[in-house]
Amino acid sequence: MPDFSREHTLFPESDALKPLAERMRPRTLDEIVGQDRLLGKGSALRRALEAGSVHSMVLWGPPGCGKTTLALLVAQYADAHFQAISAVLSGLAEVRKALAEAEGLYAQGRRSVLFVDEVHRFNKAQQDAFLPHIERGVIVFVGATTENPSFELNSALLSRCRVHVMDAVGVDAIVVALKRALADDDRGLGTLHLRVEDEALSLMARAADGDVRRALTFLEIAAELAHDSRIDESTLQQVLADRTRRFDKGGEQFYDQISALHKSVRSSNPDAALYWLVRMLDGGCEPLYLARRMVRMAVEDIGLADPRAWQLALHGWDTYERLGSPEGELALAEVALYLAVAPKSNAAYVAYGAARANVRETGTLEVPMHLRNAPTRLMQGLGYGKGYQYDPDVKGGVALDQQCLPDALVGTEFYAPTANGVEAKIREKLDTLRKARAQAQPR
Repeated sequence: MPDFSREHTLFPESDALKPLAERMRPRTLDEIVGQDRLLGKGSALRRALEAGSVHSMVLWGPPGCGKTTLALLVAQYADAHFQAISAVLSGLAEVRKALAEAEGLYAQGRRSVLFVDEVHRFNKAQQDAFLPHIERGVIVFVGATTENPSFELNSALLSRCRVHVMDAVGVDAIVVALKRALADDDRGLGTLHLRVEDEALSLMARAADGDVRRALTFLEIAAELAHDSRIDESTLQQVLADRTRRFDKGGEQFYDQISALHKSVRSSNPDAALYWLVRMLDGGCEPLYLARRMVRMAVEDIGLADPRAWQLALHGWDTYERLGSPEGELALAEVALYLAVAPKSNAAYVAYGAARANVRETGTLEVPMHLRNAPTRLMQGLGYGKGYQYDPDVKGGVALDQQCLPDALVGTEFYAPTANGVEAKIREKLDTLRKARAQAQPR
């Protein structure tokens, strides 16, 4: 167990030039807020760290949840040398240099914790460079990522590391961190004796959207703007005016949110559908992407139960292209609400899939002779088109005894309409036609 009574070299004395968030970085596991599931008393990871038993790991979580801090503490609790590189700024040369330094320390009997921030930005070759050093114990590898490791890291690296999921920090936990910064005389703002109401702290915590670092930045800016040592409502309005929610275009949050929008529409929940649409617009999602996805929802999940939904989705898309933001966003909101309350049917979607599977399985079946085109005398002489019945000339407008499927598929039914919306009428008519056809077929 390391000696925390002395200042550890990983955490130098407070530097007034550093941002408040950096100065207030936790120095022990007890100071980390919002990660009780992973680091609470008695948790497996906490017990391992307190025993000085560390392992290579990948820390997966949103910005500002404490990934870098935990990496520093891994080195501190293990009394190991700490090295950090960023996959954004470093290439293979920097990786090799860090590993060479770790090799030198290893030869002297010293462990190294190598922290790789934004590790998902490294390509396969760069990720592979760590493997032999992890296997030999030269380094304890700690990678940090905001992206799903299953998609972004190669299997060889994942097999040598444990993935620890870190949570977005809750409002109450962020408030604890803010109060700690206000009270700390050495690293925080304690010497300023600022007066801040609890409601103001909660407002900053909510605006931080799970990011402790962001909340501390809000507090630091507010402290600079404070009048008579008081952070009031007008000060907060200036500080929080341009805040945005967490949203990573093309990342996992993006796909989670579009999935939530689609599934809310499918579940006929207009309130949830509108919420996720606004969340994505607020986060900077391209509105035309949302328009395109809602056309897909109309086709896939509503189908023929309400053919107007398809038209309305296309009209919403066209309206946005004409009006742009913000006016055109209302059209998208109306589309989302309509799709959510519309009757649902995936019968056409299922029928199309069944027909595709059948075509793959049965191959090139012959077109029945009476359905074939006969533009030449030769083809007419071979029987092309012979016996074809022109339906408008038949009593009732349907040639019930006319075979339209290949011989091997006679009687096959792909489309099974639901009893929802317009499709209920389609179902009634189709049932009548199918029964009449069955009775008209020659015995």
